[in-house]
Amino acid sequence: MHQKRTLFNDPIYGFIAIETDLILHLINHRFFQRLRRITQMGLSSLVYPGAHHTRFEHALGAMHVMQKAISELKQKGIDISKEESEAMQIAILLHDIGHGPFSHASEKILLKGITHEAVSLRVIEQLNQEFKGRLDLAIQIFTNTYHRKFMHQLVSGQIDVDRLDYLKRDSFYTGVTEGNINTDRILSTMHVENENLVFESKGVHSLEKFLLARRLMYWQVYLHKTSLVAELLLVKTLERFRELVNSEKETLPKDHIFYPLIHGNPQESLSESILAHYLTLEDVDILHLLKQWMHHKDLVLSSLSKQIIYRQLPKIKIQNKPFDNHVLEQKAERLENLSIADNDISYFVFSGNISNQTYIADHAQILLKNKSGNPTPLDQTIDYLDFNTFSKPLYRYYLCYPKHHFSL
Repeated sequence: MHQKRTLFNDPIYGFIAIETDLILHLINHRFFQRLRRITQMGLSSLVYPGAHHTRFEHALGAMHVMQKAISELKQKGIDISKEESEAMQIAILLHDIGHGPFSHASEKILLKGITHEAVSLRVIEQLNQEFKGRLDLAIQIFTNTYHRKFMHQLVSGQIDVDRLDYLKRDSFYTGVTEGNINTDRILSTMHVENENLVFESKGVHSLEKFLLARRLMYWQVYLHKTSLVAELLLVKTLERFRELVNSEKETLPKDHIFYPLIHGNPQESLSESILAHYLTLEDVDILHLLKQWMHHKDLVLSSLSKQIIYRQLPKIKIQNKPFDNHVLEQKAERLENLSIADNDISYFVFSGNISNQTYIADHAQILLKNKSGNPTPLDQTIDYLDFNTFSKPLYRYYLCYPKHHFSL
């Protein structure tokens, strides 16, 4: 009897088919369902009102692009077994499962020094125990320990299915058309040589467009100054709450959602119980706290929370060189009549840097098959693009400070 396949209707690709029972069980697992309640782009909806899509949609979309990549490679005679195909799909499906509320903003505070990739791996390992070792191959692909390197390169590489989905998806939901890439064309030029991912030379212009789209999306969307200042403000707000607890100005009840993360042993920061708790946290929990903190007795915490909830964000200036200390002092002087303690001024006036690197020339290169069939790095194939500019990290420096009418 023919088994009925589960389909998801996606605005980018149309119907996404779930190919195996194991993948369907993973999608229905509470850890994966939680991604429905974690936005893909953090606080970017404060700039792009349509950007409310979630990590759940992105993970499914990336899995769909992986299916298409596998199909394309099999048509070209690359042998990929059913087990490998399933494992490749699982590796990309679960690649973001360790993300916290509002993604990067909360992770910096709630899991100091631990990347979401490390958390994702721990979650996948836990799922593997639950599913009695059926994710072994997916873990090998995820961690790049499987001998067929192209499988990991499709999950995490210079041009991987993760990026192919999020550029197209984020472009769609923000309305920033510069990110709209020709995914089908890029997939149709993929090939494998000596177990490494390569691209046929006919796809060179689609690859260029991909690199340009990624660069433009970074500066126009991911590092947009208003999204950036909102995320920085959220980090400052969570930092302030942690500081109040650590200095015992705030008593944290044991049932508070941050209790295990703030009072947990740093050596056990990824213990099973702390991980289990972390995986209950969602965007709505942070929003709920911000709304409570708007009425907090600590004026710094209440002011920061109000700024996010009411979208009364600080001003942000971005330039190519670091800001001088006297500029920060100048901005800080304006707060003197607001009875803010000297120690607390850094919550309102602060600077730092952001960077964007489009193409990393020294490792995980984008390989293009030249006319004689030899894989050649992309930067040696295109002579009219300045790859030094592409591969050099571009730094921008920001300064954040309150607007003129600011009051506590």
